[in-house]
Amino acid sequence: MEQIRQIPYGVSDFRSVRERGLYYVDKTMYLPMLEGQSDTLIFIRPRRFGKSLFINMMRLYYDKLEAGNFDKLFGDLYIGQHPTPLRNRYQVLYLDFSQIGGGIDELYAQCDTYLSVCLDGFVRKYADDYPDYFIDEYFKDTNANTKLVHITRMAKELQIPLYLIIDEYDNFTNVVLNEQGEEMYHAITHVDGFYRDLFKKFKGNFERIFLTGVSPVTLDDLTSGFNIGWNASTQPELDKMLGFSTSDVREMFTYYKSVGMLPAESNVEAMIADMRPWYDNYCFAKECLTDGNRVFNCDMVLYYLRNYVNYHHAPENMLDPNTKTDYSKLKKLIQLDRLDGDRKGVLMQVIEEGQILADLYTSFSAMEMTDPEVFPSLLFYYGMLTIKGNYGSQLILGIPNNNVRKQYYSYLIENYDKVCDVRATKLKTAFTKMAFDGEWREGLQYMADCYRNQSSVRDSIEGERNIQGFFLAYLNLNDYYITAPEVEVQHGYCDFFLLPNLTHYQSRHSYILEIKYLPKKDFESKAEQQWQEAVAQIEGYAVAPRVEALRQGTTLHKIVMQFCGWELVRMEEV
Repeated sequence: MEQIRQIPYGVSDFRSVRERGLYYVDKTMYLPMLEGQSDTLIFIRPRRFGKSLFINMMRLYYDKLEAGNFDKLFGDLYIGQHPTPLRNRYQVLYLDFSQIGGGIDELYAQCDTYLSVCLDGFVRKYADDYPDYFIDEYFKDTNANTKLVHITRMAKELQIPLYLIIDEYDNFTNVVLNEQGEEMYHAITHVDGFYRDLFKKFKGNFERIFLTGVSPVTLDDLTSGFNIGWNASTQPELDKMLGFSTSDVREMFTYYKSVGMLPAESNVEAMIADMRPWYDNYCFAKECLTDGNRVFNCDMVLYYLRNYVNYHHAPENMLDPNTKTDYSKLKKLIQLDRLDGDRKGVLMQVIEEGQILADLYTSFSAMEMTDPEVFPSLLFYYGMLTIKGNYGSQLILGIPNNNVRKQYYSYLIENYDKVCDVRATKLKTAFTKMAFDGEWREGLQYMADCYRNQSSVRDSIEGERNIQGFFLAYLNLNDYYITAPEVEVQHGYCDFFLLPNLTHYQSRHSYILEIKYLPKKDFESKAEQQWQEAVAQIEGYAVAPRVEALRQGTTLHKIVMQFCGWELVRMEEV
């Protein structure tokens, strides 16, 4: 009887996956495609899309010392049936630049030490290919740059092909840029900076180079020192090289159902539909917009599957707790605590509208990161935006899913929490009453009171946009609804639609919220007319066929809230 393949959650070692018989989504068919690209290749994807496992697979496929293990590791995979001429051709040097850290005074030493350890391990691994005199001379050197020169020079002399693979090539410099500042970053990446010098030594000394990371920032700053070959990140044929396609997910879940690890009554298509709003909808190439098949975050899918296998239901918290660490890293990399007004405007537009028109830059310097024109591209590479469509010559970059949307809302809440005394527990209890008892007034009034009491919140953005941002942030603390701002219904947009999340909680009530604002000087003369217009709007939204489908049989409440300046003066269900 065939061994059941266990779920490879958190496993990035390809050899371990294959030797232990874990489930593997075959991505080896992309190796011939990569070989058809430039000899020097960079491929960028957000975190948790399977980069480390893919790179680990590449290392074993191209490593000359793994030729005897080829059938065991690759025999039943695509590349095992269709091997390329480059199979097991190379001595492979692997570097992971996320391992380099330290303060300003330690930076060069830490880099030198890490590279020395990797190069020493490389020489020991392939020692049989080199003459004894070279080994002896090599280990007399203590400087990593000199060691690298020795290796590449001897490999050329012996006509030994070398393959350089670097994971998180940008992590080192991103950390430096964020924690040490622009001056230090410029010092290591420009003129005679040691990081720049290192990349100059890579150039021309390796037959093939593959770099991967989460942003193209370093590319532009190293270009004149290191002739970057080809950024293949937005190539349509490589769109689904990392992450899972819908067919990948369907095949995986069907397998676990067939071997009895998922309940016999489980519906694979329903599970995919449940995950899609949370983990799916990534598109990395505009040419792939027409195929209708988007990319799932693979780590999130495995998190969901593991929970279903263990407990026979979807996780109550659809977000893997490990993403908290990712969000912490993301805040540093995007420098959310140092956003200027223009970039805050970009972020607020994305949060409120769910998308933005932008040009996609394939590389940019560190100094250009603060340019609001470039900022959407940075968000795209970090997985905070994805390609949603075209509008003329520009791209529509939008929030891909609820997982990412929650991260944006977390940014809002963190900023409001600095100046607001909002009791999250009280608010969550109020949301529970809204969902199950239809008691909505307490929670909405509490939020309005918190907003009124904080002048620093009111001063940050003017008028209605400020109120909506505040409500958007704190409405999202609830567990019972997907908070959808600006949902299009009946040729208009309701301010907030609280979509019932019935997969996890059997909420009995749903809500449309329409928020209206008038400055104090206009309130007396315009308030009644504005109120009547709001009532007509929300009544029209409520009868839209889309709303009827989205509320899923729950009792729909239509709430209008009218603000005079910073104070709620009228709130009624209509």
